[in-house]
Amino acid sequence: MDRGADGISWQDTTFGNDYKQPDDHPGFSRSGRYRHGTVRQGHALPYIPRRNKFYNTSDVCSYHCPPGHSVTPVHELNALNIREKMAWLVRLSARHGDYYDGKKHSQFATSIKRYTSTLQRPLNHSEQRQLIPLLHDFKTTPGWAWRGLTTTLHSLTSAGVFTFHQFMDEGVKETQVSLLSNLLDTVIRKCNQKNAASDIDAQGISNLLWTMGKLVDNGLELAKTAKLQETVAALLPDVKTKAESKEEQDHFNIQGTANLLWALAKLVDNGLALEKTPRLREVVVALLPLVKTKAESKEQKDHFIPQHIANLVWAVAKLVENGLELEKTPKLKETVAALLSHVKSKANAKEKDHFTPQHIANLLWALAKLVDSGLELEKIPKIKEAVTALLSHVKTKAESKEEKDHFNAQHISNLLWAMAKLVENGLELEKTAKLKGAMAALLLHVKNRAESKQEKDHLNTQTIVMLLWALVKLVDKGLELEKTPKLKEALAALLPHVITQAESKEQKDHFKPQEVCILLWVLATLMDNGLELKITPKLKEAVFALLPHVKTKAEATEEKDHLNPQSIANLLWSLAKLGEAIELSMVKSTFDALVDRISESPQFSQQGILMFLWGVMVFCARFYLYDGNKSALEKHIGDLLARLENTFPIDTEDESIVAMATSWLGRACPVVPHYPTIISQPQSNFRDQLQSSLPSLKIEEEKSLNSLPPVDLLLPDYNLVIDIQGPYHYVSGDFKTRNGSTLLKIALLQKSGFEVIEIPVNKLVNQKSIKTVIEQVKTKLTVPPEARGSVSFNRDEESADEAYFTAEEYLEEPTDKPKRKKNRRKAGKTYLHKH
Repeated sequence: MDRGADGISWQDTTFGNDYKQPDDHPGFSRSGRYRHGTVRQGHALPYIPRRNKFYNTSDVCSYHCPPGHSVTPVHELNALNIREKMAWLVRLSARHGDYYDGKKHSQFATSIKRYTSTLQRPLNHSEQRQLIPLLHDFKTTPGWAWRGLTTTLHSLTSAGVFTFHQFMDEGVKETQVSLLSNLLDTVIRKCNQKNAASDIDAQGISNLLWTMGKLVDNGLELAKTAKLQETVAALLPDVKTKAESKEEQDHFNIQGTANLLWALAKLVDNGLALEKTPRLREVVVALLPLVKTKAESKEQKDHFIPQHIANLVWAVAKLVENGLELEKTPKLKETVAALLSHVKSKANAKEKDHFTPQHIANLLWALAKLVDSGLELEKIPKIKEAVTALLSHVKTKAESKEEKDHFNAQHISNLLWAMAKLVENGLELEKTAKLKGAMAALLLHVKNRAESKQEKDHLNTQTIVMLLWALVKLVDKGLELEKTPKLKEALAALLPHVITQAESKEQKDHFKPQEVCILLWVLATLMDNGLELKITPKLKEAVFALLPHVKTKAEATEEKDHLNPQSIANLLWSLAKLGEAIELSMVKSTFDALVDRISESPQFSQQGILMFLWGVMVFCARFYLYDGNKSALEKHIGDLLARLENTFPIDTEDESIVAMATSWLGRACPVVPHYPTIISQPQSNFRDQLQSSLPSLKIEEEKSLNSLPPVDLLLPDYNLVIDIQGPYHYVSGDFKTRNGSTLLKIALLQKSGFEVIEIPVNKLVNQKSIKTVIEQVKTKLTVPPEARGSVSFNRDEESADEAYFTAEEYLEEPTDKPKRKKNRRKAGKTYLHKH
């Protein structure tokens, strides 16, 4: 084993494998599909701010001391006699001057590292305050050897000497900065002095770059530390040279290569721009073939441990996320494919217990990110195999009494995010039983942690946003709420946290604009997907708690810059989709703050324009239905339609929005939307009985008027429309609170000159109730047109003996009168499918 003079092992090294959630979004990275205003795919991963970590990074050197060392646990920093040792080191350095090799200083740094390794944690705040002032005279000299320099910098970094704390004294900060600057200057000098750089080795470079990555991961802002960037730039040419040299390649072992790629990914993720650091891209390109070669070697495969694999795939994914283009980077896809073969083999091997929850979360996140960045699932079958193998572990470990406590809130949120992102990118939910099993096991943890007093403090805003986004995305992709009780329970447990944090004065500043956007999208989508009524009050309460944040952040100069056009479009869609669930007065003040941003944002995508256009029309519809007046917002419909015309052609599924906009403005429709027609059993029964009651009445079914979505029944002689409204016409299926899509359709029909009768399907549950409704329709037809007006039967008082059923009761198993309830259940399902 290769050891330096300080006794530290240069082979037994590990490195950090934490990761941060992607910055794109829910995230709004992919094109959306929304029929009649229902957005189905427009959300990617939730945005997670840069310096908030998900996992604690382990160190390059193991917390356990290298073999051959007997270390007595030290529980008091004072026992290290730091003051006396530092005085001796200063005298030693002065005596030898420029010829001093730094060996004793590196041994001293290692002793601090051993202290933290014994405690299995870095220095805490009080220990830093005690130690760092004593390091004021800890300085390098030109004669320091490369090994001593790299060991010193690595040891002090991994011990937490350079970790910045919020309430650190200025004097301590100055000493900290001065010490780091002195060490970095020496590294830069040795790299630039080619004649003196012969002792620079691959392992030392690897550890130094890991140190740079660890420093930024611990809070050192790269943008404010020019010397750190200069150090990285000085090291990169040596990495490239050694990686491309056949003589040197053997010195890049698997762990050293993994260290390097992890460090580069961490630096890029913290602000080191790929396009502004050409050497960095060259280094990555040079390292990838080494990874591929070692991953495919029979001799080397046993050296790939789960942590190496997880961190290598994570590093590649993070580099791709930050601008390393898949198509323009040779060997990148091949490298990923080679690593994935190890994922499956390790997952199925006896040593599979070495895949910790953190490793699994890293791997699934990385695979999801790669797929989201353009790595096509169907072209790399090993991705599906790797995902399937990992999902088995998620379920096993999540259900294991020994392992379940290792799943913290961040692991769970990242695992669920990865599953949601993989599903969004083509992993078919209904064909992946292991995904459902893994998710069900994780949902129980979500519920337990959300309800636990001990755990609730770990559910910060970011984690809640990620969890809710992932759960709703899975619902949006086909996971049926009524068939997944654990999902409902998890959602019900999380919603009170949203409300508490949104209303808390201490927490309100923690809500970032994009997080507010995501949460409102989540709540609107849940209501749109029929989350059962008993949870609805909490949903509405959460919406009301978030609305003040929307207005504040949309108007605040510092915050509004973080509301990008897609975020604004998603906010508007969410508020519009909630329809009558939000009082008009409350919506108006929030909406005004958003709509003013339309003219300020000329760079809207086609998807953003479509979402904005639909949202504006819904609010115009609300004002129109409320007082019959033309809204001042109407001018925005024309402006947005003009913008949209510059982006033609559009998808056929989006043509209905164009048709609705032109109808609202009274213009000829430039497209011919295609609308599927399904006649439900309740609609057919009502039509037959209405016709039987009025044989001479002319009735047309599924008629599209003015290129608008088809109406259920049209009475052309009376210019009257009858729409039988299923539960999905209402917020949470309550048959009372109409959603945005329903309001817009009714307003458009009225603007086109038609009267509208709305009949909630729960009013047609038996012969008696149907007869009652028909009599009401007949009475209405006898009234002169100018006195009729539109009517919604859900606003009328129902008779005492009339059955009233909610959406959930429609789908309940029959308990009495089996035949009638069975038919009603069948009819209800048919109508749900249609509406």
